This record gives sequence, C-alpha cells and structure tokens, in this order.
Amino acid sequence: MIYGIGTDICDIRRIRASLEKHGERFAQKVLSDNELATWRSRSQRWPERGVRYVATRFSAKEAFSKAIGLGMRMPMTWRLCEVAKLPSGQPVIVLHGVLKDWCDARGLTAQVSVSDESDYATSFVIVEKE
Repeated sequence: MIYGIGTDICDIRRIRASLEKHGERFAQKVLSDNELATWRSRSQRWPERGVRYVATRFSAKEAFSKAIGLGMRMPMTWRLCEVAKLPSGQPVIVLHGVLKDWCDARGLTAQVSVSDESDYATSFVIVEKE
C-alpha cells in the first residue's frame, strides 16, 4: 500500500552557489559519509559532476522527506537518509539511525528515481507500507 509520494526539483545553480560559498561544509551538511566519499571522488575528476551529484542527492532527500510526511524535521535529517546505488546503477534509499528505526517501526520502504538535465535535478519517491 502506498504510504506517501514525494517529488522535488532542484536548481543545480543554487547548489553550485552554496558549494562555492560554503565549500565542503555544505556538502557535509547534506551528504552521508558514504555520499561524501563519492562526491569527493567525482569532484576531483570533474567538478561539475560533483555539483550534479550533490544536487540529485539534495533533491532525492527532499522528495523522501515529503513522501514520509515529515519534511526536514526529526527524525528526518539530511545525513540519516542516504541515496546509494545498486550494482545495476539503480538508486536506492538507505536509512540510518533514528530515521531507520522510525521507518522500520511503521513498516515503510522506499523507491526512488533521480535525474538531472542542464540546470535542474529532479527526484520522485514512493514510500510503501508493508
């Protein structure tokens, strides 16, 4: 059964400006430790790819927060919600800590889709209840 649906569109230029202004501190606020490692690696090879990576993760986490109905308030935090990928490349939501506990207690699982093009990143999340 569908518990909630969330969608988000993010202006990549806004993320780029935040990274330019706040540097790694902004990335550390939004990304989990695993995501930070990926961001650093991508940014070294091609800085724009790193910006797009942060934008898609930002967008997916916003969409997830809408789908669970909490917005960005506890137990939903940027760093407790991670957007990872399967070996096939499919993005997946990985939860940590109190956010994982909160979702597990409600029997919630999520499906996520992310995309970026030119100046925008977009995400769509469906949260299901077992």
